[in-house]
Amino acid sequence: MKTNIYPKDYASILDLKQTEKAIKIIKDFFQQSLASELKLRRVTAPLFVKKGTGINDDLNGVEKPVSFSVKNMCNAEVEIVQSLAKWKRMMLADYGIEEGYGLYTDMNAIRPDEIPDNLHSIYVDQWDWEKVMSPSDRKLDYLKQTVRKIYNAIKRTEYIIYETFPGITPVLPDQIEFIQSEDLLEMYPGLSPKERENKVAQKYGAVFVIGIGAGLKDGMPHDLRAPDYDDWISVTGEGSKGLNGDIILWNPLLECAFEISSMGIRVNRQSLSEQLKIRDQEWKKELFFHSLLLKEELPQSIGGGIGQSRLCMYLLRKAHIGEVQASLWPDEMILECRENNIILI
Repeated sequence: MKTNIYPKDYASILDLKQTEKAIKIIKDFFQQSLASELKLRRVTAPLFVKKGTGINDDLNGVEKPVSFSVKNMCNAEVEIVQSLAKWKRMMLADYGIEEGYGLYTDMNAIRPDEIPDNLHSIYVDQWDWEKVMSPSDRKLDYLKQTVRKIYNAIKRTEYIIYETFPGITPVLPDQIEFIQSEDLLEMYPGLSPKERENKVAQKYGAVFVIGIGAGLKDGMPHDLRAPDYDDWISVTGEGSKGLNGDIILWNPLLECAFEISSMGIRVNRQSLSEQLKIRDQEWKKELFFHSLLLKEELPQSIGGGIGQSRLCMYLLRKAHIGEVQASLWPDEMILECRENNIILI
């Protein structure tokens, strides 16, 4: 079990009833702001998909999804989604969504390999979004432009919460900073990737770390990424690899970096082939999703996920994600939280 953080003399600003009201305000307002900023329409998403199609998200490539057989479908094996990174791109094609527009959905997932702590739960809820883009926009400037739009939606939501609950004052900076993961390594060469994130998040308040998945100069990636959704091998306009990244905020309550979103420009035929080769997963080329992409039957897109409970936890100044979502927690964690005035839902 990960080490939990227990802020000294912690007391929730909102009681349980106020918290539930605030959660609804955040979810209603933010998704409307996000849809407006990125020109997205809402669609309905699946809770499970067929196993062996390549549609489910492999995340870091090591997590094992929950699976079960369906009796009345010849015992076909299906998997609970871990995210909808690849499913969304297929829906862009199915709905015939035009360039410059996209979709978003409420994604609910189970990640049984997750180690619970203040920020992590085996239950995951996020806004999954995907947008059709021009192949000519496969560059860093377009990625940054999209990040700024998402950050604007977060900032507006923070202000709405302040207007409704004045005891929760805004802390986010006006602008989000951008930094390449390679540059971050050079700034803090003796630190681990998470320690580097802590340093840069505390320095800027909000930062987008570019380039997640490819090996850096020390031979290690900043963090792992599956090879078949984000493009982490392409060379950007600034000379470093990576057309993806993470939106990271500084959490003043927990005094740590706080990832709110993972996103990126998606692989095309060439980058998919190269990344599958790097990860020794070329066998995936025969899977349904991957074959569609290699035949160029799916649109070029940009997309990502934004944690719903993460956003609520951050904006409501909660010390534990279990204060804004109903999940399962180890008994010892529940007891420790109670002893530190953290009441889990």
